[in-house]
Amino acid sequence: MPRVAVVTGGTRGIGGIVSTQLKAKGYKVAAVYGGNTDAAKKFGDDTGIAVYKFDVSDYNACEEGIALIEQDHGPTEILVNNAGITRDGTMHRMNPDKWQAVIDTNLGSCFNMSRLVIDGMRERKFGRIVNIGSINGQAGQYGQVNYAAAKSGIHGFTKALAQESAAQGITVNAIAPGYVDTDMVRAVPSDILEKIIQRIPMGRLGRGEDIARGVLFLVADDADFITGSTLSINGGQHMY
Repeated sequence: MPRVAVVTGGTRGIGGIVSTQLKAKGYKVAAVYGGNTDAAKKFGDDTGIAVYKFDVSDYNACEEGIALIEQDHGPTEILVNNAGITRDGTMHRMNPDKWQAVIDTNLGSCFNMSRLVIDGMRERKFGRIVNIGSINGQAGQYGQVNYAAAKSGIHGFTKALAQESAAQGITVNAIAPGYVDTDMVRAVPSDILEKIIQRIPMGRLGRGEDIARGVLFLVADDADFITGSTLSINGGQHMY
């Protein structure tokens, strides 16, 4: 039986490519989304991947969503916590709502989703959790105290959960992408984006496929001795 993989933020950007690459490798994929229903429906129709809409920042919504996914497909064996938003602004201009929205969606969702699948993984003595962090959680970024804090929190969350879970056959790892060619990055003003690219030794933005290859590596059955690690995929922009 193919393993069941759940990908949050799984219908667009990096998450969409991760979902399609997992499906191509034979996994049974459930892609979770929170916003654009039309785009998610088109993604599902185009790829044959099941899509589910719920708010990953809301524990109760996640509980209902995971129950439905597992009713449809079976127990979650692989979880990719990819959902993320930005609400940028310097500290002196940031309001509490912008802070909390990013913390709840980017970091809180890792708790919500992991908590709801971890018991089953422990019972089955198998699980793969991959949390998508960020270069900006490693190095910081001007105007992103909320985003950097959330992504940095993901890296610490990963290491702690890895320690708790290793004896039960569960690996927990993180990937820290650099700047990847997604709608979110393309929304950066062109002059600023050009300066960012100039700081990347590889001379280009990352591609979603670059990140997906890292996910496929970490979720494989034979990646069972890799846990608590952060895989930086950033073209050499930040070596940490």
